[in-house]
Amino acid sequence: MNELGTVFNAVLPVFLVVGAGFALRRLNWLNAVADASLLKITINLLIPCLAFDSLLGNQAFARAGNVFLPPLVGFGTVGLGLLLAAAVRRWVPARTEGTRRTFVFCTAVYNYGYLPIPLAMTLFNRETVGVLFVHNVGVEIAFWIFGLMLLAGAGLRTSGRRLLNAPLLTIAATLLLNLLIRRDQVPAAVLNAAHMVGQCAIPLGMMLIGATIADHVGEFRVHRGARAIALGCLLRLGVLPLLFLLLARVLPASVELKRVIVIQAAMPSAVFPIVLVRHYGGDPATALAVVMSTSIAGLLTIPLWLQIGFRLAGIG
Repeated sequence: MNELGTVFNAVLPVFLVVGAGFALRRLNWLNAVADASLLKITINLLIPCLAFDSLLGNQAFARAGNVFLPPLVGFGTVGLGLLLAAAVRRWVPARTEGTRRTFVFCTAVYNYGYLPIPLAMTLFNRETVGVLFVHNVGVEIAFWIFGLMLLAGAGLRTSGRRLLNAPLLTIAATLLLNLLIRRDQVPAAVLNAAHMVGQCAIPLGMMLIGATIADHVGEFRVHRGARAIALGCLLRLGVLPLLFLLLARVLPASVELKRVIVIQAAMPSAVFPIVLVRHYGGDPATALAVVMSTSIAGLLTIPLWLQIGFRLAGIG
């Protein structure tokens, strides 16, 4: 894992698939009418199948620490991002009532699914991918609780309802199933079907991300959100990765979790907050500024942070 070329070759296909989605939208081969059904299929079928395939019989979960610690890390790292972004939000010009709240949310929430999962699958083993899914439980909890509280002023009860979704329920059910049966006790036809369907999740999800970027790229104006862009990139691609990597170095955790922390340290802002911001009355222009600037800059910074991170954390 010490060769920059190896890391770059793992990152590049991810952006090429996102670029394919961008091109498909521009060619109108993937139109906006199809988005809702494809996203529903991805969230409710494809990702649960991928999670089931990655978690069932995964030897990493023979260690209890890989069940309980990853969600805490996921939740805590989003919380850390929220605290740092909130500390600098006063320097973001408040064009609308929701500008600064949008900045905090979009800077804090990193891309925890469609970019890191294929990277983990390419660079590491099934054990690491499984730990990544469990880690993402904590991120998902933080996403909905803090997101709806910041953007919509929602309470814990309203935010908590969002957690009853197919991926999280599948992760919880499969971890429980691991206590009851072995993987080889599940019919091979079920395992093969889950594997085949699950392999579609990431390519389709990344193409949908590309299509979403294509929808909004025309609204992206650097000069209108220059300060949000500068602060967002500084935190998301500079300060927070360093703190994540320090955590990976000092945390008494498994190698798999340390790998997950390093991968997440390199991630740009998540794309889905753009949709949430629009729906709950935030500032879409600020969301676009932060998400698109960190994603574009991520083409350069992701390979560098992965290279630095694996060395600093002493893992491969």
